[in-house]
Amino acid sequence: MSEPSTVTDPADPRLADYTGLTDVELRRRREPAEGLFIAEGEKVIRRALAAGYRMRSMLLTPKWLEVMGDLIAGADAPVHVVEAALAEQVTGYHVHRGALASMERRPLPSAAEVLAGARRVAVLEGLVDHTNLGAIFRSAAALGMDAVLLSPDCADPLYRRAVKVSMGAVFAVPYARLEPWPAALESVRQAGFQLLALTPAESALSLADAAPRRLPKAALMLGAEGDGLTRRALEAADHQVRIPMAHGIDSLNVGAAAAVAFYTVTAG
Repeated sequence: MSEPSTVTDPADPRLADYTGLTDVELRRRREPAEGLFIAEGEKVIRRALAAGYRMRSMLLTPKWLEVMGDLIAGADAPVHVVEAALAEQVTGYHVHRGALASMERRPLPSAAEVLAGARRVAVLEGLVDHTNLGAIFRSAAALGMDAVLLSPDCADPLYRRAVKVSMGAVFAVPYARLEPWPAALESVRQAGFQLLALTPAESALSLADAAPRRLPKAALMLGAEGDGLTRRALEAADHQVRIPMAHGIDSLNVGAAAAVAFYTVTAG
């Protein structure tokens, strides 16, 4: 058992993992380099631990000591207790959930490893918005997608905002970086997947008409909000597909489009 210790100094080195959590550029560089990520909230922390991630430390406000008592009892990492005002001073925002944990990253698997045994995968290009990325991972987990492949410029699924929005689903769905991009899409095809590129273009085939549920293996390609998939990615696909729209709406938010598309390829 790790005995909780009260910390009163925001400059205490024991709190170093939690400093400046709202500085996106700093955290994007620092967290992978130091091999850590931040899990926020009781459910997310529990899901990270259940997925086998090792805790480096935990940061709690006093009211969470009882709720997290079982985790504290089993923790082999230090537990730091701070007042809410100090937590905000250290992190840069109001930690309303009152519970943070610094977790150790694991080496990413290769694309070939996550494709092995998979039948339905998502391939994401250029998604830099952590909220959209987290939402897509949550839908992927909920709707039975087997894996997610990311272009090199996609955001980090283990960044705090992405983890939080996904409600820990980033721990449940295997993912890997697909490099070089987009040439490595050919390796997905060689693994037996048909590449279906989602686009609002009227010339694209309706996703339902592409009958993805009947495909032995399907890889759904989605691009960034607004710009969508690049020309090179679209050209690398086997088929360009779209979700039919009504009432003059030309497209959906990428998170919503992903959920519709995932259901279309997994249900039934």
